[in-house]
Amino acid sequence: MKFGVIGAGQMGGGIAQVAAQSGFDVVVHDQQQAFLDRGRGVIEKSLGKLHEKGRLADAPETVLGRIRFTTDLQDFADCDLVVEAIVENQGVKNELFRQLGQIVKPEGILASNTSSIPITALATASGRPERFIGMHFMNPVPLMQLVEVIRGYQTSDETARIVTETAEKMGKTPLSCNDFPGFVSNRILMPMLNEAIQCVMEGVAEPEAIDGIMKLGMNHPMGPLTLADFIGLDTCLAIMEVLHQGLGDDKYRPSPLLRKMVQAGLLGRKSGQGFYKY
Repeated sequence: MKFGVIGAGQMGGGIAQVAAQSGFDVVVHDQQQAFLDRGRGVIEKSLGKLHEKGRLADAPETVLGRIRFTTDLQDFADCDLVVEAIVENQGVKNELFRQLGQIVKPEGILASNTSSIPITALATASGRPERFIGMHFMNPVPLMQLVEVIRGYQTSDETARIVTETAEKMGKTPLSCNDFPGFVSNRILMPMLNEAIQCVMEGVAEPEAIDGIMKLGMNHPMGPLTLADFIGLDTCLAIMEVLHQGLGDDKYRPSPLLRKMVQAGLLGRKSGQGFYKY
C-alpha cells in the first residue's frame, strides 16, 4: 500500500512514522521545506528511542528510507490512502480535500485526522464521499493504541473495511463511531478539560491540586490541565466551539478563561506557557 500524509507536524509525523514502521511506502507533504525538515528530525529521534528500547522491528534508517518528503500535492496521485493532519480549520481542510479529490487516483481513499470537524462535510468537499472517512489517531501516535474510525453519511462499507484493516496493520485498535460533533473521544474528554479550566477560573482549587485530584482520585495518567496544555489550548478552544455550535447545548460553551488564555497567546506546552510553565 502507498500511504500519504498531509502535514508533517506532531500528528502527521507520528502517523507517517507508524505507517513506515508497518512496512508501507509513505509520502509526507507540508507547505514548506523547513516544516518537512523539522518533521523528519522528530521522526528520526522517535525511531532512535524505539530502537534503543528494542521496540523496532527494522533499523531506524530502513524505516526512514520508506518515507518521502514533498511540498508538491501531485506526488499523491498514486496513493491508495491519504490521511490529512493539518490545522483544525474546516475552510482550510475543505480546500485541501477539493484539490486532493482531483489529484488522487479515483480508487484512492481520503481520510481526515480531524478531532471534531464533521466528516460528512469534508467528504462532500472531496467529491468522493463514498471513499472518504475519519481516521482520528491519538497523540503521541507511535505510543497510543486507538484509532477512532468515523464514517460519514455516504462512506461505503468497502472504505470502512479497508481503513479498519489498515489501522490494524499499523498495530492500532480501530473503534468505529458515527459522524457527530466531537465523535466519542472529544465529546467526552473536552467538556471535562473545560470544566477543569472553569474550576481554575472560579478559584475552586489551584491547577496542581485539580490535576492531582484527577490523577490520584480517578487514576488518570495525566491531569486535565496538563493534558489541555499538551493538546494546545487553541485546539481545545476550537473543539469546544465545534461542540457548542454543532450540538447547540450550553454545556459545551467554552470557559471564558480558556478563551482569554488563547487570546493572550498562552497556548500550553507549544508556546512555553499555559496552566504551567515549560
